[in-house]
Parts: sequence; C-alpha cells; structure tokens
Amino acid sequence: MESNEQQTVRALVQLSHRGPQDLTLTTDRRRPVPGPGEYLIRVAAAGINFADVMQTRGTYAGGPQAPYVAGFEAAGEIVDVGPDVESPLRLGTHVVGAGPGAFAQYMTMPAAGVLPVPSGWSDAEALGLVLNWATALAALRPLGEVKAGEVVLVHAAAGGVGQAAVRLARHYGARVIATASPAKHATVKALGADEVLNSRHPGLAAEITRLTGGVDLVLESVGQATFETSLAVTKPFTGRVVVFGAASGDATVTTHDLVFTHQVQIKGLHIRALATEAPSLYQSLLTELEALIAHGVYPPGSPEVHPLAEGPEVLRRLEAGQTRGKHALDPWR
Repeated sequence: MESNEQQTVRALVQLSHRGPQDLTLTTDRRRPVPGPGEYLIRVAAAGINFADVMQTRGTYAGGPQAPYVAGFEAAGEIVDVGPDVESPLRLGTHVVGAGPGAFAQYMTMPAAGVLPVPSGWSDAEALGLVLNWATALAALRPLGEVKAGEVVLVHAAAGGVGQAAVRLARHYGARVIATASPAKHATVKALGADEVLNSRHPGLAAEITRLTGGVDLVLESVGQATFETSLAVTKPFTGRVVVFGAASGDATVTTHDLVFTHQVQIKGLHIRALATEAPSLYQSLLTELEALIAHGVYPPGSPEVHPLAEGPEVLRRLEAGQTRGKHALDPWR
C-alpha cells in the first residue's frame, strides 16, 4: 500500500455543462480511496475521448453532474487495492482501464475491467486498448460480422477508434472505404485504407456507391452529418450499420424508413455497456486483442501527450474536429 502522505492531487474539474472552457485545473482535490472491487491507480497518462467533450456539454447519457473530476480512461500503476477484489493484481502492476476522474494524479478503477500494460509498452502506448480498440473490434466482429472480401465504410477514420478500425478491417480481409477531412487523408491512407474520401463532400453517397456498388458494413460514429449517407450506401437486407457515436449530433431513423427506404440492420454499441451487459463477450474481445498484440497486428500506440493544464484546449480542438489520432494528458506535468 502506498503512503498516504499525498492527501491532495492535481486534477481537471469540470465546473458546468457549458463546454471545455469550464474545465479548470485544481490542486486541492482529495486523493480518492478505492472502494469494493476497485484499484487505486497512480495515473501516468489519461486518454482523451470524444465522450469527454460530450460530458462537458452534459449530453453524455448517464454522465457525471458538474462539478466533477473529468476523464475516464487512463493507464498507470496499481498503488492500493480495495476490498472484495478477486485475485488482485500485485501492487506496482501497470494497467490500463477506465473509471471516473482520470484527469488527475490518482483515480480509482473497477478491477474487473483493467488489463496489464503489454510487456515492453509504456503506459501511454497502452491507452486505447480497452476503449478505442475494443470498440473498433466489437463493431467489426461480433456486431458487424465482417468477412473477408466485404466492403467496410469507416467514418471519422483519423480518430482513435477510426484508425483502429481501418487497421483491423484490413487485417480481417475487408476492403476499406474511409472518410475524413482532406487534411487527414494521408494519415488514413497510411493505415491501409483502400479509398479515403472527403467526409464533407456533398456527393459522398454517390461516390461511395460508384466505387463499391454498396457497402456491407458501416462503422458510424459521426451521426447527423453522415447518417443519411450511411443508410443510403448500405446493401439492403444483408448490410449492417453499427452506431457507436454521434459527434455531429443525433440522427433519426423511423420505422417507415426501415420498411420502405433503407432495409438495413442497425446495431448500437457502447463499449462500457457491453462490458456490463455481456461480460463474457467483452472478455472475449480483450482476449482477441491480446492475440492481436502478440501477432503485431495491434502495435503500441503513439498518443500525443500534453501537460494536464492543456486539457481544456485539447478538448476544444477535438470538439472542432482539429485533431487526429490519440491524445492524452500527463497529470504530473
């Protein structure tokens, strides 16, 4: 057990639901105590996700009420173990996982959802394992049922989940059509995408249909700006659309649409809900991810790591679509 000499911690606290501008650096938050089934983690790197932006706006379903310590994804060292943890990992083990209050020097994490940082990787390089890559794998495999030779459309392909999805879809033998803003096309092409298209082009649906004749699987995380295109290009009856985000706002589809216009399979995905509601399926995803790491398909991440105080600006840029790849915060800088 680590010494309790450090009673207060540096943290980013969200003071309102008005957005990232009300995310404030504080130095006097009480260090958390692990509850039943939890580890206390000394955070080395905290991952930044679009869900963090949604929480600052109060639009993330079930999200915390302000004021709260922001962030929910981190990697670091186990320094204490709460009661009722079955077969706990040893103190000093470096893990990656999710829990409340990740944008701080210390946080608690449910022990059941953590994974050891892969051997030879830094803590920052492991960020994305249980969120970005698990989401991409779930969308492609158990939900998306991707098969070799199928066509997969990945929206927001330059983001954390998008980049993982492009790599994984190619690994499983799919042809990948990706969308991103033009400045990010080279990044996505380097991941192995067969075609990279302008996500804001008014003729996007027609271009995708021209290139493919119809898409077997769409990974939809943008929402309002792309959802109609996603429905229009998906093959009737056999085509699947897996929805795991709505960065541009919510989109709607009616029963009339599904019966008469877009006869497609639509599936919803929230990785933390999947972990809770289908734990055996979630564990199988983590096992598959470990195999992908062992075989070099999933390489160490390369997040851009910022000092903690830069968190509000990074979230603002993420909200504006001005980032690419994974970003993280170092609470000790």
